[in-house]
Amino acid sequence: MRVFVTGATGFVGSAVVKELIEAGHKVLGLARSDASAKSLAGVGADVHRGSVEDIQSLRRGAAAADGVIHTAFIHDFSKYKESCEIDRRAIEALASALVGSDRPLIVTSVTALVGQDKVATEDMRVSDASLLPRASSEDAADSAAMRGVHVSVVRLPPSVHGEGDHAFVPTLINMARDKGVSAYIGDGLNRWPAVHKLDAAQLFRLALEKGAAKATYHGVADEGVPLREIAKVIGRRLNVPIVSKSPEEAANHFAWFAHFAALDNPSSSQRTRELLGWEPTQPGLLSDIDQPGYFKI
Repeated sequence: MRVFVTGATGFVGSAVVKELIEAGHKVLGLARSDASAKSLAGVGADVHRGSVEDIQSLRRGAAAADGVIHTAFIHDFSKYKESCEIDRRAIEALASALVGSDRPLIVTSVTALVGQDKVATEDMRVSDASLLPRASSEDAADSAAMRGVHVSVVRLPPSVHGEGDHAFVPTLINMARDKGVSAYIGDGLNRWPAVHKLDAAQLFRLALEKGAAKATYHGVADEGVPLREIAKVIGRRLNVPIVSKSPEEAANHFAWFAHFAALDNPSSSQRTRELLGWEPTQPGLLSDIDQPGYFKI
């Protein structure tokens, strides 16, 4: 199968590209720069120049493929709503090239959209998309399904970890290094689900090969790791105190990250494993981050 992959040189997307190629698929990777194009060519992928904001390039890439995996997302939290709107338009563009065919489209979403106050499961729907900009990805997928596109959704947890991680855990590490303490909020028992990027990549491949239309899958290996346990690893590795912050103190300590530091999003992938035969094999979050590579300056 020839697969068009957006975000093909990103943290998750690059792992997806390698997983697909190793499984015998041909990859057409979206590249917005010469460096990205060189990186894709280096792993044996074909290069498609463009970006998630270039609607015509997305349509052409999808039209030239037997299936599409959309992992790209602009992680600029200072322009979060704008980034979510760009993602919605990108999904619409990709879907428009697949209408009237059985070629699959895999859309990336996040587990944090569902399951507040309970374990998030694949069958849960976003309750109020107007308050959750990231839900625009799933809204666009639903719209594509109504047009007859063979679309499914892979929800990723707050922590997708592994070599090259530059997201939530590294943010906590940098804050602990800068402030001289490794902090959590209250009792620190709020839970982050997690998955290793290589396990996530395998799930995207399985969703492409075996996934059902209108299905939602959870890329979750660790159902919920207490933030306090993450803070303990960071504190020990950096040799700084491990402290609790009150909700009032957290706003000052974590700043823009306070919402994520307070997130309690235990998530299940039982249904995903049953349907696709997906079994994570990589190290869990606490084991993976308790390595020197996460603490290099």
